[in-house]
Amino acid sequence: CVTSPCGLVLEVHGEVTHASVDTFDRERVFLDEVLTGIVKGPHAAKGLKIVMEHITTKEAVEFCLAADSNVAATITPQHILYNRNAMLVGGIRPHLYCLPILKREKHREAVAAAAMSGNPKFFLGTDSAPHPKGAKESACGCAGVFSAHAALPFYASAFEKEGALDKLEGFASFHGADFYGVPRNAGTVTLVKEPWAVPETYAFGDDVVVPFFAGENVDWRVKDA
Repeated sequence: CVTSPCGLVLEVHGEVTHASVDTFDRERVFLDEVLTGIVKGPHAAKGLKIVMEHITTKEAVEFCLAADSNVAATITPQHILYNRNAMLVGGIRPHLYCLPILKREKHREAVAAAAMSGNPKFFLGTDSAPHPKGAKESACGCAGVFSAHAALPFYASAFEKEGALDKLEGFASFHGADFYGVPRNAGTVTLVKEPWAVPETYAFGDDVVVPFFAGENVDWRVKDA
């Protein structure tokens, strides 16, 4: 492998794009058809560090766990908090549309459990992707959830719900740095349990962006410096 000796990391959005593959199956098929060959087998890239970005399925969790320590995965707040019903039942909610797409509840449960397990293979990755409101609310809307405005409070709410707040610091601050082989950040932020309402929109250049949890209450916030 030409990348591993240089210390490079393969960061991969793991989905196939064949028109014949259902959009809800694209991550699983990618694991079978592509990533398995990179991680193991006669042509494997031995020792190459690989980050499976923003995993969304039970199969991806199991793949990461079964792989050696050079394979890790990031997890977004929306894939911990929501399944596909949140996006599709009772009307389409375009601001929850992202890629990889939200999956069944069994997949959400598996991904959330991985994030909260304390296993250093799993760490924070928001994949936050702001788009102007009109680009989301259109006949062919853009994929992407804007969560960066309050990512840590979203994760804190999810972890608290499952009684796993003690695992949040490792997931958010330690596991990623350790995997990449860089020093842990010496600075700190403080989260406080203080409910607040997420604005319906934020300014976005000459337009506006609709944030994750727009118009809803969040139980946690980052304490002002």
